[in-house]
Amino acid sequence: MTSNKKLIGVDLGGTTIKFAILTAEGEIQEKWSIRTNILDEGSHIVPDIIDSINHHIDLYKMSKEQFIGIGMGTPGTVDRKAGTVIGAYNLNWKTLQPVKEQIEAGTGLKFALDNDANCAGLGERWKGAGNDGDDVAFITLGTGVGGGLIANRQLLHGVGGAAGEVGHITVEPNNGYLCTCGKRGCLEQYASATGVVHLAQDLAEEYEGNSPLKKMIDDGDEITSKIVFDLAKQNDYLANQVVDKVCYYLGLAVANLSDTLNPEFVVIGGGVSAAGDFLLKRVQKYFEEFAFATVKTSTKLKLAELGNDAGVIGAASLATQFA
Repeated sequence: MTSNKKLIGVDLGGTTIKFAILTAEGEIQEKWSIRTNILDEGSHIVPDIIDSINHHIDLYKMSKEQFIGIGMGTPGTVDRKAGTVIGAYNLNWKTLQPVKEQIEAGTGLKFALDNDANCAGLGERWKGAGNDGDDVAFITLGTGVGGGLIANRQLLHGVGGAAGEVGHITVEPNNGYLCTCGKRGCLEQYASATGVVHLAQDLAEEYEGNSPLKKMIDDGDEITSKIVFDLAKQNDYLANQVVDKVCYYLGLAVANLSDTLNPEFVVIGGGVSAAGDFLLKRVQKYFEEFAFATVKTSTKLKLAELGNDAGVIGAASLATQFA
């Protein structure tokens, strides 16, 4: 598809809203962001998005006719057909939000919507580590663990919209950590930024030896997943044990996911993935231990490449359906 027309991508987060104007081929030409105002039940969010898009179209001396449409990634449960969102608690959106109806009325442009992790997965598949492949699984390790699954170039949504909830794959049955979702042993409780810290605190209690990480925890210093990985890279024994456990759980989940879908690539992104090859090599080790023979040789694990741009690029790709 070649066209001189443009796409608009919006990545709606709890603290910032990122925007980009892209070519129909997915190249970012302009980008900007605004703070997310979640006051008054999040009622300012949609008007702020409309104002910002209209303002920037004027600012760049463009006209509405130049655009194919707008795509947006959002937290919460999305009804793609109706263009609504519900249960996005970090946005203060407790009730049903008719986002599509409002944004189309406010901008005069066609609008499409999906879950934020799905959009990041679409972005990585299209312009990032997924190499525009047909079958790509994306896992994002942030404050939670999310995912986007693409099969035959189509995003999988499932009957209730919950396909790709890789954070809730059970990796520690029976007496695992209690998850915010209400069940125990979810991947999110071990491989998210908060999960890494939880594991570190628990393993530190059992550990008798010397360790800079144990000293920090015993002294009541605040630790982060980055600190844990940095200390592991410096051969802190306890930190290495923590990282190994995180990678074990991640490798197990990735192997099960890959045995089910056999994607060309499993792309790992999000804040925790900043640990880079140090993380990836260990996840790969456990993936190979747990994956089916054919899957082990055909599915490749990669680190995400687009960073913060994955969301807006993937969101923009939703609007290509209007071309």
